Amino acid sequence: MYAYPDAVIMVFCKAPIPGQVKTRLIPALTSEEAAQLHCELTELTLHTATQKRLCEVHLWCSPRIDHPFFKALSQRYSIARQLQQGKDLGNRMHHAFVETLTHFSSAIIIGCDCPSLTSDDIEQALVRLNQDTQCVLAPAEDGGYVLIGLKQPQPTLFENMPWGSDQVLRQTLTRIQSLNLVAYELNTQWDLDTIDDLKRYRHENV
Repeated sequence: MYAYPDAVIMVFCKAPIPGQVKTRLIPALTSEEAAQLHCELTELTLHTATQKRLCEVHLWCSPRIDHPFFKALSQRYSIARQLQQGKDLGNRMHHAFVETLTHFSSAIIIGCDCPSLTSDDIEQALVRLNQDTQCVLAPAEDGGYVLIGLKQPQPTLFENMPWGSDQVLRQTLTRIQSLNLVAYELNTQWDLDTIDDLKRYRHENV
């Protein structure tokens, strides 16, 4: 049994295609090394998401769900696969919430590049969503966020957002306020995008 059977964790993940993942680490890493790091971080993310059996975990895949890496993860962690759909990240996230919240009372989305996120952080998000909180965010040091949780689809939070910039969190909080949503912020996290981030990750995981 899951602790939160009416919730789901949606893990957004790209296929580990060399030259298409962790590209900001190239050429310090080769495209193959960057893809391997992406695989490592994905495994870490899924371990974190599944270790406490908090709720169902779904792997939202891009660009297709039948990549061998996704098939192997689905079997290893006993998780369902879904296909990301939409022209940009905001469209894909909103679509995932719309699809999932027809079957569950709450849902959270996380990516695969935040090694600082813990199972306790995820559980705290689920606890808040199980109460009166309508939106949960885990801010990132770079001005974005690494986790968002909702009880109902909120298209306003995902439309025309400058994804990848340091304005994402600020604009999201402004929109949350304009929608009068009851929101909660988790601890600030850091994600792995740059060589300095990689050094930090390696240092903290010696």
